[in-house]
Amino acid sequence: MHTARLAKGREKSLLRRHPWIFSNAVERLEGSPAPGDTVRVVDARGNVLGLGAWSPASQIRIRMWTFGAEEPEIEAAFFAGRIADAIARRTGEFADPAGGARLIYAENDGLPGLIVDRYAGHLVCQFLAAGVERWKREIVAALAERFPQSSIYERSDADVRAKEGLAERTGVLHGDVPPPIVWIREGNYRIPVDIGRGHKTGAYLDQRDNRQRLGAMVQGAEVLNCFSYTGGFGLAALSGGAASVRNVDASADALALSAQAVVENGLEAGRVEHVQGDVFALLRQYRDARRAFDVIVLDPPKFAESKAQVAGAARGYKDINLLACKLLRPGGLLFTFSCSGHMDADLFQKIVADAALDAGRDAAIVARLWQAADHPVRLAFPEGGYLKGLVCRV
Repeated sequence: MHTARLAKGREKSLLRRHPWIFSNAVERLEGSPAPGDTVRVVDARGNVLGLGAWSPASQIRIRMWTFGAEEPEIEAAFFAGRIADAIARRTGEFADPAGGARLIYAENDGLPGLIVDRYAGHLVCQFLAAGVERWKREIVAALAERFPQSSIYERSDADVRAKEGLAERTGVLHGDVPPPIVWIREGNYRIPVDIGRGHKTGAYLDQRDNRQRLGAMVQGAEVLNCFSYTGGFGLAALSGGAASVRNVDASADALALSAQAVVENGLEAGRVEHVQGDVFALLRQYRDARRAFDVIVLDPPKFAESKAQVAGAARGYKDINLLACKLLRPGGLLFTFSCSGHMDADLFQKIVADAALDAGRDAAIVARLWQAADHPVRLAFPEGGYLKGLVCRV
């Protein structure tokens, strides 16, 4: 087996079971592993620390499969077992055959770089690291064995593939081509999923619980849903008895699908409006026009792709939260989120606090929000906890 020897003192994170080894921690490589091949990781004295996948193109040079001196065979049965364990942890609501769930969440389920989401009878996979790319055939076979009636579609078109030296790939891996739109049940409504072209793997499953919370707090409210995508928060608000919902997004296609979802769910079209445009500009227009709302949802895309972008992201979050605070009626609710993993929760709270202060408003946190339970975060891998949110009464 190929062996990666770490520099002195660089084993500490592995002893805490963190699954990443960066390039500058590897002092010497014994052997010539191909991308994705398994390497034995040892410390400077030769003590075995575990087995991992070699990724020569990435700053994250090794992603760990196992920890400790025991060396199981990294083969088809290994992946079948990890997949079975991950699925077994998704019980109750996540087992709804008509619903949606994240079945495998990469490092947090012991399969670094692998995402598998289920949308009703369709599985969507992302192979985002060299290790799982190397074992793709075996992983797909294990999924097909557990879900023989489901199609398996690949959406490995994320930018992170380039950092692994991998080309983007999409297409059917098993079974039939999924329909253009798949509908999944969530609470008392159904949301649309564009598997082939939608964001991420087609939908934002991580916001499931937060949509339900919103729906329980908007009876009779006038709701502004910013960065609405296909209208998930808007559907939750309408189903929860909101008087009106205004969905705002830059994508005409997403808004069209959102409007279709209103009809599909038998909701009153007269209670919802869809507005295409730049959210930053529209919020300023609403401020200048002295518009007011009872509830505002801010669920923007990732503003910070790296640590170097955090300062710029902070300005963006400050801007939209300040404008939202000015638009809320007294006692109104702000549901505000950041999905930027490099933006930590304390900094995000400070940004929202500064925004309220500069808007001349008092605000109090009434709830802290998190990603859904099918997106678990291993204590040894805090990077898995990327979504953070606040409900503030302004």
